[in-house]
Amino acid sequence: MRWWSVANLVSNTGTWMQLTVQNLLVLQITGSAAATGLSLAVQAGPGLLLGVFGGAMVDRWPRKVTAAVSQGVLGAIAFLTATLIACGLLNVPVLLLLAAVTGIVNTIDGPATSLLGNDLVPRKDVPSAIALGSMVHSAGRLIGTALAAAAVGTLGMASAYVANGVSFLFVTAVIPFLRPAAHAVRAAAREATAPVEAAPVTTRTLPWPRRGRPPVGTPDGARAGLAYFLGRPRLVALAGITAVSSIFGRNYQLTLAVLVIGPLQADQSDFGTVSAVLAIGGILGAVLAGRLQNPTVRLVGVLAACGGVLQVAAGLTPGLLVLVALVIPMAVVESISDTAGATVLQTDPAPEMRGRVLGVWRSASTGWQLAGPPLLGVLVEFAGARGALVSGGLLIAGAIGWGAMRHRAAARRTAVAPQAAPAVPVPVPGLGRPRATSPSRSPRRANPRATARPTPVLAPVTTTVRGMTANLP
Repeated sequence: MRWWSVANLVSNTGTWMQLTVQNLLVLQITGSAAATGLSLAVQAGPGLLLGVFGGAMVDRWPRKVTAAVSQGVLGAIAFLTATLIACGLLNVPVLLLLAAVTGIVNTIDGPATSLLGNDLVPRKDVPSAIALGSMVHSAGRLIGTALAAAAVGTLGMASAYVANGVSFLFVTAVIPFLRPAAHAVRAAAREATAPVEAAPVTTRTLPWPRRGRPPVGTPDGARAGLAYFLGRPRLVALAGITAVSSIFGRNYQLTLAVLVIGPLQADQSDFGTVSAVLAIGGILGAVLAGRLQNPTVRLVGVLAACGGVLQVAAGLTPGLLVLVALVIPMAVVESISDTAGATVLQTDPAPEMRGRVLGVWRSASTGWQLAGPPLLGVLVEFAGARGALVSGGLLIAGAIGWGAMRHRAAARRTAVAPQAAPAVPVPVPGLGRPRATSPSRSPRRANPRATARPTPVLAPVTTTVRGMTANLP
Protein backbone atom coordinates (compact mmCIF):
# COMPACT_ATOMS: atom_id res chain seq x y z
CA MET A 1 0.00 0.00 0.00
CA ARG A 2 2.93 2.36 0.62
CA TRP A 3 4.18 2.04 -2.93
CA TRP A 4 0.66 2.59 -4.25
CA SER A 5 0.33 5.75 -2.16
CA VAL A 6 3.65 7.05 -3.47
CA ALA A 7 2.57 6.26 -7.03
CA ASN A 8 -0.72 8.08 -6.46
CA LEU A 9 1.09 11.15 -5.15
CA VAL A 10 3.38 11.22 -8.18
CA SER A 11 0.44 10.69 -10.54
CA ASN A 12 -1.72 13.39 -8.93
CA THR A 13 1.17 15.85 -9.01
CA GLY A 14 1.69 15.27 -12.72
CA THR A 15 -2.04 15.43 -13.44
CA TRP A 16 -2.42 18.82 -11.74
CA MET A 17 0.66 20.11 -13.54
CA GLN A 18 -0.97 19.22 -16.85
CA LEU A 19 -4.41 20.56 -15.90
CA THR A 20 -2.91 23.88 -14.81
CA VAL A 21 -0.92 24.23 -18.01
CA GLN A 22 -3.77 22.99 -20.21
CA ASN A 23 -5.97 25.97 -19.33
CA LEU A 24 -3.08 28.38 -19.97
CA LEU A 25 -2.30 26.62 -23.23
CA VAL A 26 -5.85 26.96 -24.56
CA LEU A 27 -5.88 30.63 -23.61
CA GLN A 28 -2.55 31.14 -25.36
CA ILE A 29 -3.73 29.44 -28.56
CA THR A 30 -7.22 30.94 -28.77
CA GLY A 31 -7.34 33.85 -26.35
CA SER A 32 -10.87 32.73 -25.41
CA ALA A 33 -12.10 31.69 -21.98
CA ALA A 34 -15.02 29.92 -23.69
CA ALA A 35 -12.57 27.65 -25.51
CA THR A 36 -10.99 26.76 -22.15
CA GLY A 37 -14.36 25.72 -20.80
CA LEU A 38 -15.02 23.77 -23.99
CA SER A 39 -11.81 21.77 -23.62
CA LEU A 40 -12.75 20.85 -20.04
CA ALA A 41 -16.27 19.88 -21.14
CA VAL A 42 -14.92 17.71 -23.98
CA GLN A 43 -12.67 15.88 -21.55
CA ALA A 44 -15.51 15.36 -19.05
CA GLY A 45 -18.12 14.43 -21.67
CA PRO A 46 -17.08 10.77 -22.14
CA GLY A 47 -17.56 10.18 -18.41
CA LEU A 48 -21.19 11.24 -18.79
CA LEU A 49 -21.90 9.16 -21.87
CA LEU A 50 -19.60 6.14 -21.52
CA GLY A 51 -19.01 5.78 -17.78
CA VAL A 52 -21.38 2.81 -17.46
CA PHE A 53 -19.65 0.94 -20.29
CA GLY A 54 -16.20 1.66 -18.83
CA GLY A 55 -17.27 0.19 -15.50
CA ALA A 56 -18.58 -2.94 -17.22
CA MET A 57 -15.20 -3.43 -18.90
CA VAL A 58 -13.42 -3.06 -15.57
CA ASP A 59 -15.57 -5.87 -14.14
CA ARG A 60 -14.79 -8.05 -17.13
CA TRP A 61 -11.03 -7.54 -17.46
CA PRO A 62 -8.21 -8.33 -14.97
CA ARG A 63 -7.94 -5.29 -12.70
CA LYS A 64 -4.16 -4.93 -12.52
CA VAL A 65 -3.75 -5.34 -16.27
CA THR A 66 -6.56 -2.88 -16.95
CA ALA A 67 -5.07 -0.24 -14.64
CA ALA A 68 -1.57 -0.70 -16.04
CA VAL A 69 -2.70 -0.44 -19.67
CA SER A 70 -4.90 2.61 -19.04
CA GLN A 71 -2.07 4.38 -17.22
CA GLY A 72 0.30 3.59 -20.08
CA VAL A 73 -2.14 4.95 -22.67
CA LEU A 74 -2.61 8.17 -20.68
CA GLY A 75 1.17 8.53 -20.48
CA ALA A 76 1.45 8.10 -24.26
CA ILE A 77 -1.17 10.83 -24.80
CA ALA A 78 0.79 13.18 -22.51
CA PHE A 79 4.06 12.54 -24.39
CA LEU A 80 2.32 13.05 -27.74
CA THR A 81 0.88 16.37 -26.57
CA ALA A 82 4.32 17.50 -25.35
CA THR A 83 5.85 16.61 -28.72
CA LEU A 84 3.18 18.57 -30.61
CA ILE A 85 3.73 21.60 -28.35
CA ALA A 86 7.50 21.47 -28.83
CA CYS A 87 7.13 21.20 -32.61
CA GLY A 88 4.52 23.96 -32.80
CA LEU A 89 1.93 21.64 -34.34
CA LEU A 90 -0.74 21.77 -31.64
CA ASN A 91 -3.96 23.59 -32.55
CA VAL A 92 -7.43 23.72 -31.04
CA PRO A 93 -9.00 20.78 -32.99
CA VAL A 94 -6.07 18.49 -32.14
CA LEU A 95 -6.14 19.59 -28.51
CA LEU A 96 -9.87 18.89 -28.27
CA LEU A 97 -9.35 15.48 -29.89
CA LEU A 98 -6.64 14.59 -27.37
CA ALA A 99 -8.88 15.81 -24.53
CA ALA A 100 -11.71 13.58 -25.77
CA VAL A 101 -9.43 10.53 -26.00
CA THR A 102 -8.17 11.26 -22.48
CA GLY A 103 -11.75 11.40 -21.24
CA ILE A 104 -12.57 8.06 -22.86
CA VAL A 105 -9.55 6.35 -21.29
CA ASN A 106 -10.43 7.89 -17.91
CA THR A 107 -13.81 6.12 -17.96
CA ILE A 108 -11.86 2.87 -17.59
CA ASP A 109 -8.87 4.12 -15.63
CA GLY A 110 -10.91 5.74 -12.83
CA PRO A 111 -12.85 2.65 -11.67
CA ALA A 112 -9.86 0.36 -12.25
CA THR A 113 -7.40 2.34 -10.13
CA SER A 114 -9.98 3.02 -7.39
CA LEU A 115 -10.85 -0.65 -6.97
CA LEU A 116 -7.22 -1.70 -7.27
CA GLY A 117 -6.29 0.50 -4.32
CA ASN A 118 -9.07 -1.03 -2.20
CA ASP A 119 -7.88 -4.53 -3.06
CA LEU A 120 -4.53 -3.88 -1.37
CA VAL A 121 -5.89 -3.58 2.19
CA PRO A 122 -8.26 -5.63 4.37
CA ARG A 123 -11.91 -4.70 4.04
CA LYS A 124 -12.04 -3.03 7.46
CA ASP A 125 -9.22 -0.71 6.38
CA VAL A 126 -10.90 0.44 3.15
CA PRO A 127 -12.16 3.72 4.72
CA SER A 128 -8.61 4.47 5.87
CA ALA A 129 -7.29 3.73 2.38
CA ILE A 130 -9.87 6.05 0.80
CA ALA A 131 -9.05 8.78 3.33
CA LEU A 132 -5.36 8.36 2.56
CA GLY A 133 -6.16 8.69 -1.14
CA SER A 134 -8.02 11.92 -0.41
CA MET A 135 -5.02 13.36 1.43
CA VAL A 136 -2.71 12.28 -1.38
CA HIS A 137 -5.03 13.96 -3.90
CA SER A 138 -5.01 17.23 -1.94
CA ALA A 139 -1.23 17.15 -1.54
CA GLY A 140 -0.75 16.35 -5.23
CA ARG A 141 -2.97 19.27 -6.16
CA LEU A 142 -0.92 21.73 -4.10
CA ILE A 143 2.44 20.37 -5.28
CA GLY A 144 1.38 20.06 -8.92
CA THR A 145 0.05 23.60 -9.13
CA ALA A 146 3.27 24.99 -7.65
CA LEU A 147 5.51 22.88 -9.89
CA ALA A 148 3.50 23.84 -12.97
CA ALA A 149 4.19 27.53 -12.37
CA ALA A 150 7.92 26.83 -11.95
CA ALA A 151 8.08 24.51 -14.98
CA VAL A 152 6.29 26.90 -17.33
CA GLY A 153 8.56 29.78 -16.29
CA THR A 154 11.79 27.83 -16.86
CA LEU A 155 11.22 24.98 -19.30
CA GLY A 156 8.04 25.87 -21.15
CA MET A 157 4.57 24.36 -21.29
CA ALA A 158 5.68 21.09 -22.85
CA SER A 159 7.62 20.21 -19.68
CA ALA A 160 4.40 19.85 -17.67
CA TYR A 161 3.07 17.26 -20.14
CA VAL A 162 6.40 15.42 -20.05
CA ALA A 163 6.27 15.34 -16.25
CA ASN A 164 2.71 13.98 -16.37
CA GLY A 165 3.73 11.29 -18.85
CA VAL A 166 6.59 10.23 -16.59
CA SER A 167 4.18 10.05 -13.63
CA PHE A 168 1.91 7.69 -15.57
CA LEU A 169 4.85 5.48 -16.49
CA PHE A 170 5.89 5.36 -12.82
CA VAL A 171 2.42 4.10 -11.83
CA THR A 172 2.51 1.55 -14.65
CA ALA A 173 5.86 0.25 -13.38
CA VAL A 174 4.59 -0.05 -9.78
CA ILE A 175 1.35 -1.93 -10.53
CA PRO A 176 2.91 -5.36 -11.34
CA PHE A 177 4.57 -5.47 -7.91
CA LEU A 178 1.36 -4.81 -5.94
CA ARG A 179 -0.02 -7.70 -3.90
CA PRO A 180 -3.79 -7.81 -3.24
CA ALA A 181 -5.15 -8.55 0.22
CA ALA A 182 -6.71 -11.92 1.08
CA HIS A 183 -10.30 -10.69 0.66
CA ALA A 184 -9.54 -9.53 -2.89
CA VAL A 185 -8.04 -12.91 -3.78
CA ARG A 186 -11.12 -14.72 -2.45
CA ALA A 187 -13.43 -12.33 -4.30
CA ALA A 188 -11.56 -12.96 -7.55
CA ALA A 189 -11.92 -16.72 -7.06
CA ARG A 190 -15.66 -16.39 -6.40
CA GLU A 191 -16.08 -14.13 -9.41
CA ALA A 192 -14.51 -16.71 -11.67
CA THR A 193 -17.10 -19.34 -10.72
CA ALA A 194 -20.20 -17.61 -9.34
CA PRO A 195 -23.05 -16.32 -11.51
CA VAL A 196 -23.51 -12.58 -11.77
CA GLU A 197 -26.50 -11.31 -9.81
CA ALA A 198 -28.25 -8.11 -10.75
CA ALA A 199 -30.80 -6.47 -8.46
CA PRO A 200 -31.48 -8.53 -5.33
CA VAL A 201 -35.25 -8.34 -5.78
CA THR A 202 -35.77 -10.41 -8.88
CA THR A 203 -33.74 -12.10 -11.57
CA ARG A 204 -35.85 -10.53 -14.30
CA THR A 205 -33.55 -7.53 -14.29
CA LEU A 206 -30.71 -9.63 -15.65
CA PRO A 207 -30.45 -9.05 -19.40
CA TRP A 208 -28.52 -12.27 -19.90
CA PRO A 209 -28.79 -15.77 -18.40
CA ARG A 210 -27.81 -16.28 -14.78
CA ARG A 211 -24.93 -18.51 -15.80
CA GLY A 212 -22.17 -16.74 -17.67
CA ARG A 213 -20.97 -13.19 -18.24
CA PRO A 214 -21.96 -10.72 -20.98
CA PRO A 215 -19.57 -10.24 -23.86
CA VAL A 216 -17.18 -7.33 -23.59
CA GLY A 217 -18.44 -4.18 -25.28
CA THR A 218 -22.09 -5.22 -25.40
CA PRO A 219 -24.68 -3.07 -23.65
CA ASP A 220 -25.79 -6.01 -21.51
CA GLY A 221 -23.09 -5.43 -18.90
CA ALA A 222 -23.95 -1.74 -18.74
CA ARG A 223 -27.68 -2.46 -18.39
CA ALA A 224 -26.96 -4.96 -15.64
CA GLY A 225 -24.90 -2.36 -13.79
CA LEU A 226 -27.68 0.21 -14.08
CA ALA A 227 -30.31 -2.33 -12.97
CA TYR A 228 -28.16 -3.38 -10.03
CA PHE A 229 -27.58 0.24 -9.01
CA LEU A 230 -31.28 1.13 -9.18
CA GLY A 231 -32.17 -2.04 -7.28
CA ARG A 232 -30.04 -1.01 -4.28
CA PRO A 233 -31.92 1.63 -2.24
CA ARG A 234 -28.77 2.60 -0.37
CA LEU A 235 -26.92 3.46 -3.58
CA VAL A 236 -29.90 5.43 -4.92
CA ALA A 237 -30.14 7.37 -1.64
CA LEU A 238 -26.39 8.04 -1.71
CA ALA A 239 -26.67 9.37 -5.26
CA GLY A 240 -29.54 11.67 -4.28
CA ILE A 241 -27.67 13.07 -1.27
CA THR A 242 -24.49 13.66 -3.26
CA ALA A 243 -26.32 15.23 -6.21
CA VAL A 244 -28.21 17.74 -4.07
CA SER A 245 -25.06 18.62 -2.11
CA SER A 246 -22.97 19.03 -5.27
CA ILE A 247 -25.48 21.19 -7.14
CA PHE A 248 -26.52 23.57 -4.35
CA GLY A 249 -23.34 23.51 -2.29
CA ARG A 250 -19.63 22.70 -2.32
CA ASN A 251 -18.89 25.01 -5.26
CA TYR A 252 -17.19 27.27 -2.75
CA GLN A 253 -14.68 28.59 -5.27
CA LEU A 254 -17.64 30.38 -6.84
CA THR A 255 -19.94 31.29 -3.95
CA LEU A 256 -17.28 32.17 -1.39
CA ALA A 257 -15.31 34.16 -3.96
CA VAL A 258 -18.35 36.32 -4.70
CA LEU A 259 -19.11 36.60 -0.97
CA VAL A 260 -15.56 37.69 -0.03
CA ILE A 261 -15.11 40.18 -2.87
CA GLY A 262 -18.69 41.51 -2.71
CA PRO A 263 -20.66 41.74 0.57
CA LEU A 264 -17.62 41.30 2.84
CA GLN A 265 -15.65 43.93 0.83
CA ALA A 266 -12.36 42.04 1.02
CA ASP A 267 -9.72 41.56 -1.69
CA GLN A 268 -8.27 38.65 -3.64
CA SER A 269 -5.58 37.93 -1.05
CA ASP A 270 -8.29 37.42 1.55
CA PHE A 271 -10.01 34.93 -0.72
CA GLY A 272 -6.65 33.18 -1.06
CA THR A 273 -6.62 32.86 2.73
CA VAL A 274 -10.12 31.37 2.67
CA SER A 275 -9.06 28.89 -0.03
CA ALA A 276 -5.99 27.86 1.98
CA VAL A 277 -8.15 27.28 5.06
CA LEU A 278 -10.51 25.18 2.94
CA ALA A 279 -7.59 23.01 1.82
CA ILE A 280 -6.32 22.61 5.40
CA GLY A 281 -9.81 21.68 6.61
CA GLY A 282 -10.10 19.10 3.83
CA ILE A 283 -6.84 17.44 4.87
CA LEU A 284 -7.91 17.47 8.53
CA GLY A 285 -11.24 15.89 7.57
CA ALA A 286 -9.45 13.18 5.60
CA VAL A 287 -7.34 12.37 8.67
CA LEU A 288 -10.46 12.09 10.83
CA ALA A 289 -12.25 10.03 8.16
CA GLY A 290 -9.46 7.47 8.31
CA ARG A 291 -10.88 6.32 11.67
CA LEU A 292 -14.17 5.25 10.10
CA GLN A 293 -14.84 1.51 10.11
CA ASN A 294 -18.28 0.85 8.63
CA PRO A 295 -19.80 4.14 7.44
CA THR A 296 -23.43 4.15 6.34
CA VAL A 297 -25.61 6.21 4.04
CA ARG A 298 -27.31 7.64 7.13
CA LEU A 299 -23.96 9.03 8.28
CA VAL A 300 -23.39 10.57 4.85
CA GLY A 301 -26.83 12.18 4.99
CA VAL A 302 -26.29 13.58 8.49
CA LEU A 303 -22.92 15.04 7.50
CA ALA A 304 -24.33 16.53 4.31
CA ALA A 305 -27.23 18.12 6.23
CA CYS A 306 -24.74 19.56 8.75
CA GLY A 307 -22.77 20.96 5.84
CA GLY A 308 -25.94 22.62 4.54
CA VAL A 309 -26.56 24.24 7.93
CA LEU A 310 -22.97 25.49 8.07
CA GLN A 311 -23.40 26.87 4.55
CA VAL A 312 -26.44 28.85 5.74
CA ALA A 313 -24.35 30.24 8.60
CA ALA A 314 -21.59 31.19 6.15
CA GLY A 315 -24.10 33.07 4.03
CA LEU A 316 -25.18 35.08 7.08
CA THR A 317 -21.66 35.74 8.38
CA PRO A 318 -21.01 39.41 9.27
CA GLY A 319 -17.26 39.48 8.65
CA LEU A 320 -14.22 37.74 7.20
CA LEU A 321 -12.91 36.32 10.48
CA VAL A 322 -16.22 34.63 11.23
CA LEU A 323 -16.24 33.19 7.70
CA VAL A 324 -12.73 31.77 8.14
CA ALA A 325 -13.85 30.16 11.42
CA LEU A 326 -16.85 28.58 9.67
CA VAL A 327 -14.88 27.41 6.65
CA ILE A 328 -12.84 24.93 8.71
CA PRO A 329 -15.81 22.80 9.93
CA MET A 330 -17.40 23.12 6.47
CA ALA A 331 -14.32 21.57 4.85
CA VAL A 332 -13.97 18.92 7.57
CA VAL A 333 -17.61 17.82 7.24
CA GLU A 334 -17.35 17.75 3.44
CA SER A 335 -14.17 15.65 3.50
CA ILE A 336 -15.57 13.10 5.99
CA SER A 337 -18.84 12.90 4.04
CA ASP A 338 -16.98 12.30 0.77
CA THR A 339 -14.83 9.57 2.32
CA ALA A 340 -17.83 7.85 3.92
CA GLY A 341 -19.79 8.01 0.66
CA ALA A 342 -16.89 6.62 -1.37
CA THR A 343 -16.52 3.77 1.14
CA VAL A 344 -20.20 2.83 0.86
CA LEU A 345 -20.05 3.09 -2.92
CA GLN A 346 -17.02 0.80 -3.21
CA THR A 347 -17.91 -1.78 -0.55
CA ASP A 348 -21.71 -2.11 -0.65
CA PRO A 349 -21.99 -3.77 -4.12
CA ALA A 350 -21.02 -7.36 -4.73
CA PRO A 351 -17.35 -7.67 -5.82
CA GLU A 352 -18.26 -8.70 -9.37
CA MET A 353 -20.49 -5.61 -9.79
CA ARG A 354 -18.29 -2.87 -8.32
CA GLY A 355 -16.80 -1.75 -11.60
CA ARG A 356 -20.22 -1.30 -13.16
CA VAL A 357 -21.51 0.50 -10.07
CA LEU A 358 -18.57 2.91 -10.25
CA GLY A 359 -19.29 3.35 -13.96
CA VAL A 360 -22.91 4.29 -13.26
CA TRP A 361 -21.72 6.64 -10.55
CA ARG A 362 -19.21 8.27 -12.91
CA SER A 363 -21.91 8.96 -15.48
CA ALA A 364 -24.30 10.37 -12.86
CA SER A 365 -21.66 12.44 -11.04
CA THR A 366 -20.39 13.92 -14.30
CA GLY A 367 -23.94 15.03 -15.03
CA TRP A 368 -24.45 16.92 -11.77
CA GLN A 369 -20.89 18.28 -11.84
CA LEU A 370 -21.55 19.80 -15.26
CA ALA A 371 -25.00 21.07 -14.29
CA GLY A 372 -24.08 22.40 -10.84
CA PRO A 373 -21.88 25.43 -11.63
CA PRO A 374 -24.22 26.97 -14.25
CA LEU A 375 -27.28 26.53 -12.02
CA LEU A 376 -25.45 27.93 -9.02
CA GLY A 377 -24.18 30.83 -11.14
CA VAL A 378 -27.75 31.70 -12.12
CA LEU A 379 -28.76 31.51 -8.45
CA VAL A 380 -25.90 33.85 -7.49
CA GLU A 381 -26.89 36.22 -10.29
CA PHE A 382 -30.48 36.54 -9.06
CA ALA A 383 -30.15 36.05 -5.29
CA GLY A 384 -26.60 37.26 -4.63
CA ALA A 385 -23.84 35.40 -2.82
CA ARG A 386 -25.60 35.43 0.54
CA GLY A 387 -28.92 34.36 -0.95
CA ALA A 388 -27.28 31.54 -2.91
CA LEU A 389 -25.47 30.18 0.15
CA VAL A 390 -28.53 30.42 2.42
CA SER A 391 -31.06 29.03 -0.07
CA GLY A 392 -28.67 26.29 -1.20
CA GLY A 393 -27.97 25.20 2.36
CA LEU A 394 -31.67 25.14 3.21
CA LEU A 395 -32.40 23.08 0.10
CA ILE A 396 -29.71 20.57 1.02
CA ALA A 397 -30.82 20.16 4.64
CA GLY A 398 -34.53 20.16 3.70
CA ALA A 399 -34.16 17.59 0.90
CA ILE A 400 -32.16 15.23 3.12
CA GLY A 401 -34.63 15.64 5.99
CA TRP A 402 -37.57 14.95 3.69
CA GLY A 403 -35.89 11.83 2.33
CA ALA A 404 -35.14 10.60 5.87
CA MET A 405 -38.80 11.02 6.90
CA ARG A 406 -39.98 9.14 3.82
CA HIS A 407 -37.57 6.32 4.53
CA ARG A 408 -38.71 6.12 8.14
CA ALA A 409 -42.38 6.09 7.12
CA ALA A 410 -41.74 3.31 4.59
CA ALA A 411 -39.87 1.27 7.20
CA ARG A 412 -42.76 1.72 9.65
CA ARG A 413 -45.31 0.55 7.05
CA THR A 414 -43.18 -2.49 6.30
CA ALA A 415 -42.92 -3.34 10.00
CA VAL A 416 -46.71 -3.27 10.56
CA ALA A 417 -47.71 -4.90 7.27
CA PRO A 418 -50.14 -7.83 7.83
CA GLN A 419 -48.86 -11.29 7.14
CA ALA A 420 -50.34 -13.52 4.49
CA ALA A 421 -53.73 -14.98 5.38
CA PRO A 422 -53.91 -18.76 5.91
CA ALA A 423 -55.38 -20.98 3.25
CA VAL A 424 -59.19 -21.15 3.30
CA PRO A 425 -60.72 -24.67 3.01
CA VAL A 426 -62.82 -25.13 -0.11
CA PRO A 427 -65.73 -27.56 0.25
CA VAL A 428 -65.96 -30.00 -2.63
CA PRO A 429 -69.32 -31.78 -3.11
CA GLY A 430 -69.07 -35.53 -2.85
CA LEU A 431 -65.61 -35.65 -1.32
CA GLY A 432 -66.60 -35.55 2.34
CA ARG A 433 -64.39 -33.25 4.41
CA PRO A 434 -63.42 -29.89 2.92
CA ARG A 435 -60.04 -29.70 1.29
CA ALA A 436 -57.72 -26.73 1.83
CA THR A 437 -56.14 -24.99 -1.11
CA SER A 438 -52.82 -24.77 0.74
CA PRO A 439 -50.15 -27.12 -0.64
CA SER A 440 -49.32 -28.22 2.93
CA ARG A 441 -52.75 -29.79 3.59
CA SER A 442 -53.12 -32.98 5.59
CA PRO A 443 -53.94 -36.30 3.83
CA ARG A 444 -57.65 -36.82 3.01
CA ARG A 445 -59.44 -39.37 5.15
CA ALA A 446 -61.45 -42.11 3.52
CA ASN A 447 -65.25 -41.69 3.34
CA PRO A 448 -66.81 -44.63 5.29
CA ARG A 449 -69.96 -44.53 3.11
CA ALA A 450 -67.91 -45.25 -0.01
CA THR A 451 -66.73 -48.69 1.16
CA ALA A 452 -69.68 -50.51 -0.44
CA ARG A 453 -68.62 -49.58 -3.94
CA PRO A 454 -65.30 -49.24 -5.72
CA THR A 455 -63.62 -45.90 -5.20
CA PRO A 456 -62.94 -44.17 -8.53
CA VAL A 457 -59.53 -42.79 -9.26
CA LEU A 458 -59.70 -39.03 -8.95
CA ALA A 459 -57.59 -36.63 -10.91
CA PRO A 460 -55.70 -33.94 -8.95
CA VAL A 461 -58.02 -31.36 -7.49
CA THR A 462 -57.37 -27.86 -8.85
CA THR A 463 -57.98 -24.53 -7.17
CA THR A 464 -60.81 -23.41 -9.46
CA VAL A 465 -64.43 -24.46 -8.98
CA ARG A 466 -64.74 -25.53 -12.60
CA GLY A 467 -61.67 -27.74 -12.35
CA MET A 468 -62.81 -29.35 -9.09
CA THR A 469 -66.31 -30.19 -10.26
CA ALA A 470 -65.07 -31.51 -13.56
CA ASN A 471 -63.00 -34.16 -11.79
CA LEU A 472 -65.91 -35.52 -9.80
CA PRO A 473 -67.30 -39.05 -10.68
